[in-house]
Amino acid sequence: MAYAIIHHFPGGTKAQYEASIGAVHPGRGTLPRGQTFHAAGPSAGGFTIMAIHESRESWEQFRDKTLGPKLQAGVPGGFATPPVETAFEVHNQQLG
Repeated sequence: MAYAIIHHFPGGTKAQYEASIGAVHPGRGTLPRGQTFHAAGPSAGGFTIMAIHESRESWEQFRDKTLGPKLQAGVPGGFATPPVETAFEVHNQQLG
């Protein structure tokens, strides 16, 4: 079952997003293995990222092997604090 992650970075900026995404995605316009959707933008009080993975296991693998280690090591110019995270199993997904 697809699994969605929403990360809100209070006080986060587009510049911090660009630095962070450059460190954890395989390339501009290319999603990590198992990720099927990615959207990001400024939101009330910061910056929000939403991703959908093929499964919870796919998310956990990306989080544990790529995202977590790279962010914990520090990304120059990246987000300075951990996000507020919301996650859920996707009940319905529609593409236009």
